[in-house]
Amino acid sequence: MNYTKLKKSNLEISAIGLGTNAVGGHNLFQNLNEQDGKDLVREALNLGVTFIDTADIYGLGRSEELVGEVLKEFERDDFIIATKGAQNFTNLDDVKADNRPEYLREAVEKSLQRLQLDYVDLYYLHFPDNKTPFSESIGELARLKEEGKIRSIGVSNLSIEQLKEADAHGDISVLQSPYNMLDRSSEEELLPYTRENNISFIPYGPLAFGLLGGGFTKETKLDAADWRNSIPLFQGEQYIQTLDKVDELNKVAARKNTTLPNLALAWLLAQEGVDAVIPGGKRKERIRENVKASDIRLSKEELQAIGEILNKNE
Repeated sequence: MNYTKLKKSNLEISAIGLGTNAVGGHNLFQNLNEQDGKDLVREALNLGVTFIDTADIYGLGRSEELVGEVLKEFERDDFIIATKGAQNFTNLDDVKADNRPEYLREAVEKSLQRLQLDYVDLYYLHFPDNKTPFSESIGELARLKEEGKIRSIGVSNLSIEQLKEADAHGDISVLQSPYNMLDRSSEEELLPYTRENNISFIPYGPLAFGLLGGGFTKETKLDAADWRNSIPLFQGEQYIQTLDKVDELNKVAARKNTTLPNLALAWLLAQEGVDAVIPGGKRKERIRENVKASDIRLSKEELQAIGEILNKNE
């Protein structure tokens, strides 16, 4: 496993992290097995994956609880835990973004309780509420950092204008945004900004929410309740064109003697400014495969060949 440091911090993280939205994320996925989820987190830590990513909205707190149960089995210095808040689910029928300072403080305290920790290493503002000034929300997170409740501040799902406003005082260490082989929109403005302003970029959805996992065909149909139905990559003609690209990428992976998921992760790690990737999963077998991506190196020629595939129909 290779390791790196989050920008503006002394936090050393594994290049391959673990996203845990499918660990107790019953509001996101159907028929999850909680023991499988805990086994996944435990296996990741045993394999040298030190960067664990969760959020209070995953399972409305259940993911944090399950992750916390596993973290108790390890020394505190053995892991870097990131969680996210700013979606108010006090009323379970009306989940909404909430960046008010008082709510963020409450959310941090509840996350600490569920994780059974005294502090979290990285805390993200998960979504903007488009009402609260970032000077107030990020200002409150800065105070929580001063109090030792969080060690670094991250933001997620922001536009470039919002990111600039949130980072007005240089408080932001990490930006988490969608980025993968099939969705490179972050390359236009977000990634250049983070490179120039010493902010780590952590992609979410590094495997395009399963499309780069190797298991989709043109006949695959998502369950009607699956949240991925709302993503354009899974819709209509774009879905067909995407799977054509996936077929070509599979051939590149085969020539590299690796898997498509690991090719996708290695490609992201080859992008300047990307410090780590956080693929998810439901069972421990997935992380056993993903950690191998840490050792894959793509040549200039291989990156060019991949780029030609990705640029088709664009």
